Amino acid sequence: MTYRVLVVEDEPIAAQAHASYVSRLPDFEVAGVAHTGRAALELLARDEVVDLVLLDMNLPDGHGLDLLRHLRAAGRTSDVIAVSSARELDVVKQAVAQGVVAYLIKPFTFAGFRAKLDSYADYRRQLAQHSTAVVQAEVDALIGALHPATRDDQLPKGLTLSTLALVTRSVRETPGGSTASDIAERVGTSRVTARRYLEHLSDVGLVSRGQRYGGAGRPEVEYRWR
Repeated sequence: MTYRVLVVEDEPIAAQAHASYVSRLPDFEVAGVAHTGRAALELLARDEVVDLVLLDMNLPDGHGLDLLRHLRAAGRTSDVIAVSSARELDVVKQAVAQGVVAYLIKPFTFAGFRAKLDSYADYRRQLAQHSTAVVQAEVDALIGALHPATRDDQLPKGLTLSTLALVTRSVRETPGGSTASDIAERVGTSRVTARRYLEHLSDVGLVSRGQRYGGAGRPEVEYRWR
């Protein structure tokens, strides 16, 4: 089965990228692209077969949560994946409360995007295999398909989730910027190891890289949370 996806994103370049990502996945096709909430509602009114909405939270004519509430009030049952740079816990909580099946924080890589949509496709395939009633194990499997556990083997070789969480927290809690030496001292790793984690965070767009000058030696690379 092919799942039809509506991309709702106000930034034209980002919208094009997301639509391109969808087109690269064998189980999905782009049903349309909308840059505003109003345009999204018009597209949905014309197209009854939209399985999934990729919904940005920050739209020029309103918040994505408002659009989501409108969709539910109108009886639209399309699934929704939030795709947003909004990291506020309250926004995430409200999105989950209103039934989003996943929340993807910008910026992200194609691999991260694909993982979310692959999980969604797995969920839909499992739904299609069941009758109108399910047992507890089947419910657990359905929910697990939407929220698979992230594993160490999904990270670059040699990196672990536990250490990545420590490095991430340390960078986020230091708005003035950190070097690999700073992070190594706080987390308890070698400078080389800390730098590998910081470079990974830079590669996926979560931290920015700059230069820290001081002393007589060479400048150090400084990392700041975006």
